[in-house]
Amino acid sequence: MSAQPDGAAPDVVTIELPFVEPYDWPRVLRFFAGRATRGVETVEAGAYRRAIEWPDGGGIHVAGTLSVARHPKKACLVATLEGAVSRHARAIGTHLARMFDLRADAPAIRAHLGRDPWFAPLVAAAPGLRVPGTWSGFELVVRAIVGQQVSVKAASTIVGRLVERAGTQLTDHPHADTAWRFPTPAALAAADMEKIGMPGKRVAALQGFAREVASGALPLDDPHADRAELRAALLAMPGIGPWTVEYVAMRALRDADAWPGTDLVLMQALAARDPSMAKAAALRARAEAWRPYRAYAALHLWNEIADRAGGAKGG
Repeated sequence: MSAQPDGAAPDVVTIELPFVEPYDWPRVLRFFAGRATRGVETVEAGAYRRAIEWPDGGGIHVAGTLSVARHPKKACLVATLEGAVSRHARAIGTHLARMFDLRADAPAIRAHLGRDPWFAPLVAAAPGLRVPGTWSGFELVVRAIVGQQVSVKAASTIVGRLVERAGTQLTDHPHADTAWRFPTPAALAAADMEKIGMPGKRVAALQGFAREVASGALPLDDPHADRAELRAALLAMPGIGPWTVEYVAMRALRDADAWPGTDLVLMQALAARDPSMAKAAALRARAEAWRPYRAYAALHLWNEIADRAGGAKGG
């Protein structure tokens, strides 16, 4: 990882973030684009962009804008930081390496999954597929709760409403599509959710989760936090089931072996290959062979559906 200031502006820094080839940047972007929170993040002109904040010490956060694109020649992503956040370029670079799954050993994952005849054509078609992470674990769980039993598109619409009700609109922000800050846990816990488009029990689950994060009880964005403890704490919360926990483990906790096996799209894709996979026990047994890369197996199945549909499906 390397960082350097832009010669034209002292508060603009670019970071080069290397990865092991192959890296399927177009499909990573497609995944983020299909789930982008309106006003907070966007995918445009081959880049991911969003407004960000970063701790600056003493409980203070500094703000700025992040843009990430693939280098046209080198095996790396290039992140551009604008604003006061640029002075934390090295720490943010480490965070982005997790978010964009840059440390994955793509050849090893391909070889392992490719031993299964179901996955051989999938990994051949998308050998550089990665598990897209998240800028914020809190944001991801919010989206996961909102997305229970609704489509990806519907979840994005509801999350956009949450941002408008409880988030903060940035004044004089240079990028209109990223001019909102996602609600803080405390703000979301206290927000008026009347007619937000979710059942009452799901609203209660969402705001209960937000209160737990606001209290500091769920350090979802601490890379040193114990994964097992976080999983158990999430699963114990009302309204959060195994699918949500595994989905969060994949994308926020960076567990390469997380397996959202109860996902409807996954179950349909696997049952189409073998009707016996409609039974949970049979599916669990078959998935054992995909360890320790079951999260990538899930992404390949979701990606297959998205390729056929020409859009973002699954997850």
